[in-house]
Amino acid sequence: MRLWWVSLALLLLGACAPGGDGRTTLAIATVNNADMVRLKDFTRDFEASHPAIRLKWVMLEENVLRQRVTTDVAIGAGQYDVITIGAYEVPVWAKRGWLSRLDDLGPAYRADDLIAPIKAVVSLEGRQYAAPFNGESAMTMYRTDLFRQAGIEMPAVPSWEFLIRAAERLNRPQDGVYGLCLRGKAGWGENVALIVAMSNAYGARLFDEKWRPQFDSPEWKAAFATYVSALRRFGPPGAVANGFNENLAMFAQGKCAIWFDSTVAAPFLSDPATSKVSSVVGFAPAPDEGLGRSSGWLWTWALAIPETSRKAAAAREFVRWAAGPEYAALVARRQGWLAVPPGTRQSLYLDPRYRKVAPFAATTLAAINATDPVSPSVKPVPYVGVQYAAIPEFQGIGTEVGQQFSAALAGQITPEAALAAAQVAATRQMIAAGYLK
Repeated sequence: MRLWWVSLALLLLGACAPGGDGRTTLAIATVNNADMVRLKDFTRDFEASHPAIRLKWVMLEENVLRQRVTTDVAIGAGQYDVITIGAYEVPVWAKRGWLSRLDDLGPAYRADDLIAPIKAVVSLEGRQYAAPFNGESAMTMYRTDLFRQAGIEMPAVPSWEFLIRAAERLNRPQDGVYGLCLRGKAGWGENVALIVAMSNAYGARLFDEKWRPQFDSPEWKAAFATYVSALRRFGPPGAVANGFNENLAMFAQGKCAIWFDSTVAAPFLSDPATSKVSSVVGFAPAPDEGLGRSSGWLWTWALAIPETSRKAAAAREFVRWAAGPEYAALVARRQGWLAVPPGTRQSLYLDPRYRKVAPFAATTLAAINATDPVSPSVKPVPYVGVQYAAIPEFQGIGTEVGQQFSAALAGQITPEAALAAAQVAATRQMIAAGYLK
């Protein structure tokens, strides 16, 4: 046992010490989405301008990243110096003292340029605890050529009813084109995020004012039945395994007629280098059922520094560079404006060079600014968050509920049974957490 503790101490000392070449090595845990993969590709540029720092990347699928980073930060292991977290984690973790403050990254960072709703979700009580790397709401993406051939015109603001009718007419599985692509992969940041946002448009909410789960409500039943039916009938086979990345690849290959998902997909779909349908992709707002809330959401993948990092000074240098104007300018110069991380800075959407190549720019900015995390539902709610509830318990609830949703999509249980199980699971966890008696 004593040898084990000695080994652990040596391991921790090694993790905190500079490398053999005298440079400080930063361990960066991040999601494996396209924007972050591109950031990793610019490692040499950062290290060239910061010769005292070396970057070590750990890139993980979204669900795996959340599990590992949450565990590491919660137990204070200090394995990572910079972590990629989202809008959900920031206020919850900041309240627990797990994150270093980042509201003083210096004038070059230009914090005043951040889009207001995005800055708000990485802040707690007016103090910023993460630096947004990319930001998003949700939009409807569709094949303008297929719509034109079928004589269908996309309305200024589509409804789910319209999209499903259009998907039925455009569904051509024999040609490898599917009418509607949506997230089916289980996960509170995958299928649950989409379905909760969709349910908002139907008048549903996660909890009532007394924190009672609402999965048994008529609004939830209507929204979820619509989701399951539409994706089973007009979605691709194996949709239960498709998350954001999988659907992005399918649409870019020309296999989806309509896709509702994150606005961060738009630059990739508009770029001929990454999309076979770049010349025929259209963009419309999130579906709206006319009840006062759309299916849009609000999210950011942001860079944060755990309080456990012993390399905070070097970590701040990296965060300032990666999430600031310097990196954006470098990407625009090297790879073009469509490669700049979207959704975080007002200046990007005001730049005529960006707007010239980004037909989705106005739709994206309007979608982000239209979200209201404090009032996401038609009915009053006690939580903050559009496609999630910013409480520590939601991650566990969302994980369990997401599995039920995927089971219904796979045909293993009925939609009614999935919602009943979600109601039981959520109620059980809320009782255990002390919200309910």
